[in-house]
Amino acid sequence: MGEKKVSLPAKLINGGVAGLVGVTCVFPIDLAKTRLQNQQGIQVYKGMLDCLAKTVRSEGYFGCYRGAAVNLTLVTPEKAIKLAANDVFRQKLSKDGKLPLWGEVVAGCGAGTCQVVVTTPMEMLKIQLQDAGRLAAQRPMAAPAQAAAPGPAPSLVAPSSQAQSTPPPRPSATGITMELLKTRGLAGLYRGVGATLMRDVPFSMIYFPLFANLNALGRESASGQADVQARAPFWQSFVAGCSAGSVAAVAVTPLDVIKTRLQTLQKGAGEDTYRGILDCTTRIMRREGPSAFLKGATCRALVIAPLFGIAQGVYFLGVGETVLGLLG
Repeated sequence: MGEKKVSLPAKLINGGVAGLVGVTCVFPIDLAKTRLQNQQGIQVYKGMLDCLAKTVRSEGYFGCYRGAAVNLTLVTPEKAIKLAANDVFRQKLSKDGKLPLWGEVVAGCGAGTCQVVVTTPMEMLKIQLQDAGRLAAQRPMAAPAQAAAPGPAPSLVAPSSQAQSTPPPRPSATGITMELLKTRGLAGLYRGVGATLMRDVPFSMIYFPLFANLNALGRESASGQADVQARAPFWQSFVAGCSAGSVAAVAVTPLDVIKTRLQTLQKGAGEDTYRGILDCTTRIMRREGPSAFLKGATCRALVIAPLFGIAQGVYFLGVGETVLGLLG
């Protein structure tokens, strides 16, 4: 993603290392984002800090990392596919070493499309694990209301009313995967793939061109043309990665809310289930208003900005090249 020539294997290593470091650093904020986006009726959390404080208090520090194992396992192939696809598309669309803005957008579109092969099942599993604590915290609050109100909206994997009297077992990624494969086949792991495409394609179309142009600012030769051979300083690449990532993240937050709602299998008391993207959009607008589509926007910016800033740091330090040099 920088100006220096980096081999594809080095790019894949850099992407994997950046993903692992980034996920470890910001995963608690991502957990808060998922829980805030899934709140419909009963408000368990007032905001990001309240969510994190209550999570630590009720589930312990490591409760903030529910679902992290899935992310850490699959983030390397996800980043590898995204970076490799973007690299291939940029090479195919370049003419005489130059890539026009429309080419950058198309390359980002292609990268976002390819990555959903891994992103969809990864986030499908992660969301169930992240949201389990919210559902557990909601049950005591929902008990009085349930006595006087009709039962909750049906859930794809909700426990029966008899089972709700006792805390359900803590879900695991393996258990959820096996259950989905048994009941719904491979398609079960790809629930919400359309919404994932709707989020990731625009994100990549915004991020890649914006980063490339921010990273090239101020580096012009005496002729007035951008000097493509000059290497941006670390601080510029870092700021460009953070800025482009946060702008793209906030821009697609409404699509992320829809994706999160569609991929959440178990619902709490009185919470809607959805038949598809249009049904989800209509119900959220009608029941919660336009502001619901921006739930978790701050969290997303705080998650994505460091992720891409770290990625640029890894590229600047040449971690992938160093690893390949040691192996060679």
